[in-house]
This record gives sequence, structure tokens and C-alpha cells, in this order.
Amino acid sequence: MEEIVIIRDVLEANNNVASENKAIKDERNILMVNIIGSPGAGKTSFILRAIEHLKVPCGVIEGDVTSDIDAKKMAEKKIPVVQINTGGSCHLNAGSVNRALQSLSFDNGIVFIENVGNLICPSEFELGEDFKLAMANVPEGDDKPYKYPALFTKAKAVVLNKIDMLPYFEFDKKFFYDGIRALNPDAPIFEISARTGEGFGEFAKWLEEEYQKFRQNK
Repeated sequence: MEEIVIIRDVLEANNNVASENKAIKDERNILMVNIIGSPGAGKTSFILRAIEHLKVPCGVIEGDVTSDIDAKKMAEKKIPVVQINTGGSCHLNAGSVNRALQSLSFDNGIVFIENVGNLICPSEFELGEDFKLAMANVPEGDDKPYKYPALFTKAKAVVLNKIDMLPYFEFDKKFFYDGIRALNPDAPIFEISARTGEGFGEFAKWLEEEYQKFRQNK
């Protein structure tokens, strides 16, 4: 019983800061997208390729256990970026994102949060984002919606990366889609390849529309 109380208190404290983050990003006209995927899913490459296609200014909050390898890739492209190192934690929390927002010199656009590579913990912690984007990829298999239902239930959209690898892996797209639809019937699913650029035109159009809705509803 004590453990349950402690977990509840941690989540409540986190959610209070998440509410502050939401107010901050709304005031700065930022649509904040929390990208959640496994290690090696291609989150960094996805963000870089998406920014190439988007007509809306973009910034990035990079989350990782250690290192700034991904943040350097953003900086090389002149993308506003702040690195968060969790020092061992398997997810970002609202407090670390709050500090990152204060350090990020960026307004009036889209901020991608690249969460720590994990399909479980990041889905439980609200960061003040507008929505979560679940990322799966062909090599890791078609069963992820069945094994990690919380993420795919909460996600506003799903990205299936590395579709250029379909000829080389046994990936049942119907099984994958059926798993998502059972949990989240309305989420759009985008089939993309961060390596080739396939599918990014459709995704960029959708995200730009989401940004315009966000601006109109403020």
C-alpha cells in the first residue's frame, strides 16, 4: 500500500509541473510533440527528416541517458536544441522538460521532444506536451501494439519507420494495424522511411494542420 501511495505522489507532482509546462509552451505558441519509441527506432533521423519537410519552424528537446550525440546532429543543422541527460532514468519527466524549455531559445513553432528509448516508462509521464507520437519500426516486429498497449492507446498518431526494410523482414502489416485499431481506432498511422524520405510529405502535411488547429484554438 505504501508503494502505491509513493508512486501516486510522484505522478501527481510530475503532473503539476507538466501543467506549468503546458502554460509556458502555449504562451510561446509552441506545439510540443512527445516522440516515444524503442532504442534504434530511428527517432533522431525521423525528426531531422521531418524538419526538412515542414514549413513551420522547429526546435528539439533531446532526451537520453547520457551523451549529446543526437543533440550535436541537430545543432549541425542549425536547429535550436537542448539536451537532457537523465543519468540512468528510463524516461524524461516534467521537471527536466521545464528546465529545457527555459533554456530553449525558440517560439512560434513545433518542438519535438525525443524521449529516452523505451516503450513503457515514457508513456506514463506527462511532460506538458500537446500529444504523444508512438514510433514503431519494421525490424523490431509487428507485435509492439500488443506488448505495449499503454503507449499505443495514448498516442495521437503512430509512425511506422523503416518501411524500406519490409522486403527483408517478416512483418505482418495487417496484424500490426489490427493491434493499433483495437486500442486506438482514430489514430492516423504513417508509414515512413527516415532513410529514403518516403512518406514524409503526408506526415508533414498532417502535422502542419495540427499546428494550425493549435494556433486557432488558443
